[in-house]
Amino acid sequence: MTDTGPASPAPRETDSWLEAGPTNVMVVYILYLVSLVIGVGLIVGVVVAYINRGKAGGWVDTHYTYAIRTFWIGLLYSVISVLLMFVMIGFLTAVATAIWFIARCVIGLQLVGRREPIKNPQSWLI
Repeated sequence: MTDTGPASPAPRETDSWLEAGPTNVMVVYILYLVSLVIGVGLIVGVVVAYINRGKAGGWVDTHYTYAIRTFWIGLLYSVISVLLMFVMIGFLTAVATAIWFIARCVIGLQLVGRREPIKNPQSWLI
């Protein structure tokens, strides 16, 4: 009788959100939206996007690129808004940045739900 050691546990269905793919991209977008209330969600979301970019292939990779660019461009727009607050126009640009951020996340979620790629993931706009 040979003993091969302890059996490895079967993967749980709930672990699929960690693997690169549509569910994981949805989690990234949701973390981004949650970050409007709890800021740490944004950092977790971009780290997950960086870890999984290039692993899924196809249309899913366009979403990872889009999510990563949403983070960096949003950060740039936010810094510009803070600097412009000294001349009072920054409050308007901050609101515009928040609307832009939410729109990109919602568009991303809709396209993932339909299993479609982002048409121009390199875009600075929506």
